[in-house]
Order: sequence, then C-alpha cells, then structure tokens
Amino acid sequence: MSGESASKVLDVRVREHDGVDVVAVHGEVDMASAPQLQAALEEALEQAQRGGKALVVDMLEVGFLGSAGLSVLLVASEAQSRRLRVVASDAVRRPIELTALDELLLVFPSLDAALAADESSAAS
Repeated sequence: MSGESASKVLDVRVREHDGVDVVAVHGEVDMASAPQLQAALEEALEQAQRGGKALVVDMLEVGFLGSAGLSVLLVASEAQSRRLRVVASDAVRRPIELTALDELLLVFPSLDAALAADESSAAS
C-alpha cells in the first residue's frame, strides 16, 4: 500500500463513554470517504436518540475535512434535537469556522471538554 492511499483511509468507531456515545474519526474526510462517515453518524445518531444520549464526534485525529465532510456534519446536526458536539483538530476547526458551521455545532478542543459539556455550552 502506498503512503498516499494509506493517508486517505478513514476509520470510524463508535463507543460509549460515561453515558455519551462517541464517534471517533481518524484519517481524512473528503468526497470519497464522506459517505462512510455519514453512514456511521446516521447509525450513531439513531442509537443515541433511542437511548436518550448525547453524541460527540471526536475528530482530533482528522487531518483533512473537505466540503463533503462539512455537509455530513451539517446533516447530522440537523438530524438531532441536541446540538452536535464536535472535538476538532486544527484541520477540522478551520473549515468549520470559515463556513460558520460553528454556530450550529458545539466545537471543543478536547474529548474531556466535550464530555463535560451540557446543552447550554457555547461553541468555542
């Protein structure tokens, strides 16, 4: 496997942490990988809503977030009654802020901060 194709791989895992469902995303979210992220978020949102849990999308290990990934986050944020919590790396935070998506999402610098947040937390 070449270095280029290895860097494009997206790994998405869902786990529960202190009563909150966490979707951990690793890799790059571009046009090719966005459908994989969308499918994982749709399933996680459904499970979280059934269980009455909050959902955190941990994107600290994401090196690239393209417009397709931004669209996935927008759709996911509109699909739930609570504001979607996103833990953002610099590569994720910048496009979120540039598109003003941070007005719809709760954006956090760490997983601990996102897990400790409540509904009234403001995006940072």
